[in-house]
Amino acid sequence: MAVKVESRKILQNIAAYPLGKSIHDIQLELGIPLIRNMSEIENVFGCSPLVKEQIKENLERIYTYPDGSASLLTKNLAEYLQVKQEQVFIGNGSDEIIRLLLRAFINPGEEAIMAEITFPRYKTNVSIEGGIPVLIPLENGVHNLSAMSAAITSNTKMVFICNPNNPTGTIVGKEELIAFIERVPENVLVILDEAYYEYATSNEYLSSVPFLNKFANLVILRTFSKIYGLAGLRVGYGIMDSFIVHELTKVKEVFNVNQLGQSAAVMALEDQGFRLDCLKRNEEGKAFIEFELDRLGYTYFPTQANFIMIHVRKDGKKIADQLLELGVMVKPGTALGYPESIRVTISSMDDNRYFIEALKKVGERG
Repeated sequence: MAVKVESRKILQNIAAYPLGKSIHDIQLELGIPLIRNMSEIENVFGCSPLVKEQIKENLERIYTYPDGSASLLTKNLAEYLQVKQEQVFIGNGSDEIIRLLLRAFINPGEEAIMAEITFPRYKTNVSIEGGIPVLIPLENGVHNLSAMSAAITSNTKMVFICNPNNPTGTIVGKEELIAFIERVPENVLVILDEAYYEYATSNEYLSSVPFLNKFANLVILRTFSKIYGLAGLRVGYGIMDSFIVHELTKVKEVFNVNQLGQSAAVMALEDQGFRLDCLKRNEEGKAFIEFELDRLGYTYFPTQANFIMIHVRKDGKKIADQLLELGVMVKPGTALGYPESIRVTISSMDDNRYFIEALKKVGERG
């Protein structure tokens, strides 16, 4: 029997997020005993041992509802960031906060400006809420802030800047970014998505939190999914004016962040030694991969994240398929706006070396 109830008309032009096959299914399909997954942007070094112990301790309490206000995590983050508690909002991943910002602030027909090639959930969620995504092409893989500024009209409600950008890993220079925020009208939200900020080591990367006191329309999004290794628990946070936090509280689910996620994030924040070790290992892996890519004659975007977008000068999907046959899974650029590229996650040195050797073999095939 067919369903005769129509869904919202706006959904007719929105595709579901394409979820790939599981590693297990691919191994069975290709007959490969081991696949090194370097396609997802995860922290391959896992999470802090202290987090694992904390989760074990909290298993006895999972029959209770979580703290709907995530009060301990909020308090600890505020202290760590040196902001007020009322400026911190905890979400079920930063994805949820993006969705809630749109639910709370954009009206049907209003515009949200973003890069043409960036985190795709901005565009999807703007469309779901009836907003109009305004897409600005990147310039050499970097946000074109001049063009984004020129695109602002009286109908603009918010601007998204992913910094470092996914999928290119590039950053916007700090002076240019400050000048951009200063140009944005006060009634337009500037949303800095800093999911990978812990990986950014460049002196040109803006330390954005101090600017919250100067710009009431500034929203900073961060996550525990990346360097802290908690992607499976879905914990993100936003730092913003207390008024914006108050409005988000109106539209969030009551118990939006699970109990294990909250306690794990508290402990992850406490173990900064683990974070610094992950950063060190990422820098070593990045240096190795970039050195080998230079030696092999490949070009790539200068990354400030834990992944590298590599220009392979051929169909990225074909290269990714050939690498998969050799036991390495990467993200084809065809799905990311760069059809002749692949994106690879910086991983353990063993996996990094294996990837380079596999790339050599693929390159030799011509």
